[in-house]
Amino acid sequence: MTVAIEMGHTTAGAAATLDLEELLATRLLVQGNSGSGKSHLLRRLLEQSAPWVQQTIIDPEGDFVTLAEGFGHLVIDAEVHTERGLQVAGERARIHRVSTILNLEGLDAENQMRRAAAFLNGLFEVGRDHWYPMLVVVDEAQLFAPAVAGEVSDEARKLSLGAMTNLMCRGRKRGLAGIIATQRLAKLAKNVAAEASNFLMGRTFLDIDMARAADLLGMDRRQAESFRDLERGQFMARGPALSRRPLQLRIGPTDTQPRNAIPRLMPLPQATPDAHAMILAAPPAEPSRPQRRSAPDLLGQLMAAKAAALEIRPDPVEPAVSDEELAQRRERVDRILRAVMAEPDAGFRAVGVLYQEFVVRCRIEGLGAAVPDLGDFRHMLTRARAGLGSEIADDDAWQDVAARAALLPEDMQGIFMMIARAAKEGWPCPGDAAIARAYGSHSLRRARRILTYIEEQGLIVCQFDGTGKRTVTLVELAWATAPGDPNAEEAPAQACDSQ
Repeated sequence: MTVAIEMGHTTAGAAATLDLEELLATRLLVQGNSGSGKSHLLRRLLEQSAPWVQQTIIDPEGDFVTLAEGFGHLVIDAEVHTERGLQVAGERARIHRVSTILNLEGLDAENQMRRAAAFLNGLFEVGRDHWYPMLVVVDEAQLFAPAVAGEVSDEARKLSLGAMTNLMCRGRKRGLAGIIATQRLAKLAKNVAAEASNFLMGRTFLDIDMARAADLLGMDRRQAESFRDLERGQFMARGPALSRRPLQLRIGPTDTQPRNAIPRLMPLPQATPDAHAMILAAPPAEPSRPQRRSAPDLLGQLMAAKAAALEIRPDPVEPAVSDEELAQRRERVDRILRAVMAEPDAGFRAVGVLYQEFVVRCRIEGLGAAVPDLGDFRHMLTRARAGLGSEIADDDAWQDVAARAALLPEDMQGIFMMIARAAKEGWPCPGDAAIARAYGSHSLRRARRILTYIEEQGLIVCQFDGTGKRTVTLVELAWATAPGDPNAEEAPAQACDSQ
């Protein structure tokens, strides 16, 4: 079924339509100087397509937040979220098919780039089962994919440019249709702009931008001057989703309005005789401000109350436990943990959910007060995902491995230990699927990124032989895995054994 959304009308008075399904496959580039009507064009496109397709808007100025009132978009204020939180939000938005607006207003340029990159990466990294069609609109795209380095750090620029390149170059297979708008083509990275097949070019004055716009539309260089004469809201269109030949159109009205209205002329107030005194009078003395009371430390109060209660309560006398009983208790705890991890989806469940099931099973087994707390459970879970039982993890040979693993983020330590065990035993290197599962992800690309990160920390060295099999060597320990197929469906059986 073809879905044609009406963008406005042509100079001849006919309806100007855009083929939405073709747009999803070919992407769109919008260019026009400030005041040419780019934001109005994007708003019209978003309003007309909202009933048909999921949307997300990267909004650096907060212009599109009013869409939430009429069309139900979720507004995400990037200023109050971390980069990690925004990446997860992007993943969840795709999984649950919620249209969103990432409001970057209030952030400086570097933080806008970092947070936008994190959110776009979240959209890009979801599993294949959630590759639903989605319009991704990026307003002022030259901020996120600059042609030249600016005042921001190289790291922030690389993160943002990489996310924009993924969107425009590789997003189509994942259902992501990039729609980018810019004031000047010359400021936009060429590898990002080059991936668009549909173009809407508005009023432009600089020769270099007019020439590039004419080239993209297939117009004669002598016709480039016509871009200076376009009125606000008028655009030249061409592309498989718009028109086979350059077509001039005027964008139609929108149902919602931007939050920041365009300033209008209004008469000045009558001059007052005391204007000089009002404007240039000495500033008033700053009032002494009362010292602001800090917010109560609720966590500190709770901890203090708990400590006081423990001081009042007599210390319980714990019965002596023999070494044999301790060994039996540890074996029972390991057995319970293995049962929890044997669930089909255990590798992809949150730590808190796994801990709740673990506690219930421990109580059923009658362990009572011997149930490990959440902190201990995290360490046990790391060992379990690495295929290690308590007796192996406590071995002296593993102390160096544990010390090296502690240099990594907590969610990567289990992967390092899993590789270390395979290397110590001489087993084949775990495949990307096994690494992703140990990390709690379905993304094979993320698994490869994790291996690259661990290698960059100087802990391992990855090598590939002529058949494409991978060998991982642990630095200093000189342990090496046997060659293993990175594309193996499951980890080798030995690596999954918790003994």
